[in-house]
Amino acid sequence: MKSCLIVDDSKVVRMVARKILEGLNFEIAEAEDGQKALEACQREMPAAVLLDWNMPVKSGIEFLQELRAMNGVKQPIVVFCTTENDMEHIQEAIKAGADEYIMKPFDSEIIQSKFAQVGLL
Repeated sequence: MKSCLIVDDSKVVRMVARKILEGLNFEIAEAEDGQKALEACQREMPAAVLLDWNMPVKSGIEFLQELRAMNGVKQPIVVFCTTENDMEHIQEAIKAGADEYIMKPFDSEIIQSKFAQVGLL
């Protein structure tokens, strides 16, 4: 079973994403900010990360930059999932190492489609 770390400061978003991803046979871990997500990845690297941009403590982009700077580990596929939908944010995320980008609000069809595109399904 593949693992996915859901990183979002909204408990509701994490709950909805968890339900969708568990339905796609993912084992789920959660973090409410980028710092906790980084610590979770240091303990056990997931196959995928569903990542919010705007969070307290450490933003999604800061987390992604630090994650991609980690050497000697198998890097997860990172899918940004955010309300930031302008071209500048999307380009910044891709440049920092995001594999795909989902706009909020999302549904199971969108997540399934994006996860299939990046080879997770």
